[in-house]
Amino acid sequence: MNLLALDTGTEFLSIALRTDGAEGTRVVEHHSAGGAKASTDLIAAILQMLADAGVGLGQLDAICFGSGPGSFTGLRTACSVVQGLAFGAGVPVLAVDSLLAVAEDARFRAASDASTLQVTALLDARMDEMYVAQYHYAQGQWQTLQASTLLQPQDLTVPGVEVGVRHLLAGNVFTVYAERLPAQALQSAQVVQALPMAAAMLRLAPGMLAAGLAVDAAMAMPSYIRDKVAKTTAEREAEKTAAQAVAAS
Repeated sequence: MNLLALDTGTEFLSIALRTDGAEGTRVVEHHSAGGAKASTDLIAAILQMLADAGVGLGQLDAICFGSGPGSFTGLRTACSVVQGLAFGAGVPVLAVDSLLAVAEDARFRAASDASTLQVTALLDARMDEMYVAQYHYAQGQWQTLQASTLLQPQDLTVPGVEVGVRHLLAGNVFTVYAERLPAQALQSAQVVQALPMAAAMLRLAPGMLAAGLAVDAAMAMPSYIRDKVAKTTAEREAEKTAAQAVAAS
């Protein structure tokens, strides 16, 4: 199975390529700065990886991308690049939940020998908020316990975990929000620095393909938890009018 995966939803650009050949499975990765630089480096890096591996776009079984939540611009960049590559080559697309990729990255880094896990995945959403989701891992399968949502750091709560089940707090928020995350939450789980790495998406991809989750390139879409980052003039004026009315009452 030949698979390409990429993520540009954080300040870290991650690309990974899996190829299956006579010598077995090979995975190569490319990591670099994300943000604005990702849009200029991404396609060139992908084409170089494919060329080095001797694999054409049409030989891929699927192209995966981190669909969000994450940076608005980063998610759009990843989706548009994947759509362009996949459409031209006639290859299906897998839109991978970015927080699930964080959970898988943490499992691989810190608990690859665990048969059962519970993971609370956290990504910095800026604007004083975090993206949060919770997952359960057992028998090689992931289950979503709580879908992605926005939360302020001090409001993080940790669910009860069954006896004998390891609990991981995984993500990139532990430095930026170190003083605001509840101590109880941090003490109740193993903290793992993790990101939605492309290699994690490659590990998730075979199961997603088997479950029929691949879509045509034209149907691939990012997942925006925060749809708007600024209020319109009309919304600000309406709030101002309401505040004035309250003050006058």
